[in-house]
Amino acid sequence: MRIPPFVPVPLRHRRDGWSAVRQGEFIGWLAQTGSVSEAAARVGASRESVYRLRRRAGAAWFAAAWDFAAMAPDTDDIPAFPKLTGWALVAAAHEGLVRVRMRGGRYVGCSLQPSDSALLRLLAQMDRAVSDPFGAQWGGAR
Repeated sequence: MRIPPFVPVPLRHRRDGWSAVRQGEFIGWLAQTGSVSEAAARVGASRESVYRLRRRAGAAWFAAAWDFAAMAPDTDDIPAFPKLTGWALVAAAHEGLVRVRMRGGRYVGCSLQPSDSALLRLLAQMDRAVSDPFGAQWGGAR
């Protein structure tokens, strides 16, 4: 099983909180065990805490990764991941996407890696914005 990289839920940094890597660890253990309670216990959290995290603003990518990890391996109904736009695109380029590594159906680790494609999309948006600084409303000649 290959879990697509996801944008972590944006939270204030706390030593005992849901860091991006801890979110990835939960998703990895969920994919291996198939149990929310067991995966939460393996990362030192409660089932209720994980469900609160899933309901937070900005958790769409975490929820999509959760749905993907929880589905049966032989299922053809693959959940759709939200498109990276706005703050999520900036977060993916700057802070990174959580990448969960599985091998033979077993969770082996996760990491947070900046996304080159998100950075290139941001640069293209900025390039388009400065290529016509006054816009058509000012009657600027090209």
